[in-house]
Parts: sequence; structure tokens; C-alpha cells
Amino acid sequence: MNRAANAGLLLAIAVLGVAAEPRYCAAAQATHVVDRIVAQIEGDVILQSQVREMAAFQELVEGQAESDDRLLGELIEQWVVQTEAAAAQFPQPAQTEIERELLRLTAQFGTPEAYASKLDRVGLTPAQARQVLARQIYVERYLDYKFRPSVQISSSDIADYYHKDLVPELQKKNQPVPPQAKVDDQIRELLTQREISSLAAKWLDETKARLKIQIWPAPATERAPGNTGK
Repeated sequence: MNRAANAGLLLAIAVLGVAAEPRYCAAAQATHVVDRIVAQIEGDVILQSQVREMAAFQELVEGQAESDDRLLGELIEQWVVQTEAAAAQFPQPAQTEIERELLRLTAQFGTPEAYASKLDRVGLTPAQARQVLARQIYVERYLDYKFRPSVQISSSDIADYYHKDLVPELQKKNQPVPPQAKVDDQIRELLTQREISSLAAKWLDETKARLKIQIWPAPATERAPGNTGK
């Protein structure tokens, strides 16, 4: 899945039930396509606009976006997560949780004005950014709920990480090395998130193999040089 912190889980999508024909802009007298289907999963579709939205959010948060192919792959995986979560009636995140994460995101830019300026540069409205963030929270919380109970991190796992990974890394940076007892909880959570990510990736691969997924190749005029599409 995506490059999201620790768990590597990235953004959820809202699946739109639209016709399988591209939509056209009436103001331009139907002279150019403004959106099109890029993938079909069972009875649902993913649109090019959703890929663009995800790219814009990645640019907002991480400074750059992945390729369209990778973004589409992540959107397909997120569809799988969101669909199962909805079927299980997993609750949507509380508005207070969304507000808290939105404040953290805004704080990364120093001021609300800087955040608004970056939104404008990447082509997202505040409502779109909030919606994408809410979906991301939903997906991450469901995967945590689904896989955390099966994760077992032993004391030896924690000790191995402390001695083989953390200590050498801190020494390389000439930073003080804390006693293991002070970082046990942080190491346990890091290893738990890694295992959740691994279990989620395996489950997604197995689930996708059972689904009917069709990728719609991009028109030749949309392909970048050297990109032959799918």
C-alpha cells in the first residue's frame, strides 16, 4: 500500500457509481474529456479524478506524488479495505478525530495561510483535503482493528530491535542511547505497526486475486513518453 507513516497504509476512496462512458464538459461543447474510468472493481469504478485527487493530497503531505500506476494500485487496495469495513459496519471516525488530524496537518505548514496557499498550488479545496484525510483515518483504523489482535511482539523481538537497529543508528548519529526500558513501549508499537502492515499486504493480495478487477488503459494522448499503459 501507500507510503503512510509506519503502517504504510495510505488513503481511502469514495467509490462513485457512474456510467462507464467518459463525462464531457458542456461548456466546452463536449470537445474534451474531463473525467474517465480508469479501473472497474466488481460493480464499482475508480475515476481519473480520484487518481488526481490522491496525487494532489500526496503532494500536499509529502511534497511529491507517486506515478499514476502506483496511485491506482493504492486506490484499488483502499477500495478493498473500505468495502469490507463498510460491510462490517465499522464506524466512521468521529468529527473530533478528523479535526485533530487536520490541525496536525495544518500545523506542518506553520500558519493557516501557508496551508491554504499549498492547497491552492496542488489543486485541492479544504473540503477535499478534509474528505481524503477522513478516508485515510477510516482505512488505517479498520486495518488496525482487523490485524492488531493477531500480532504478538515478544520481549526478545524488542531486545533484538533495540540492540541491532536502534542503538547502532543512534551511535551513527552521535546521539545519546536511552536505556532499553525507556523505549520498550515505542519499540513494541513500531514492531506492531510493521506486522500489521505485513499482514494487511498479504490479505490484500489474497483478496484482490478473488476479485474481478479491470484496468482501463489511458488514451494514447494521455500517456507520457515511454509509458505504454496497462
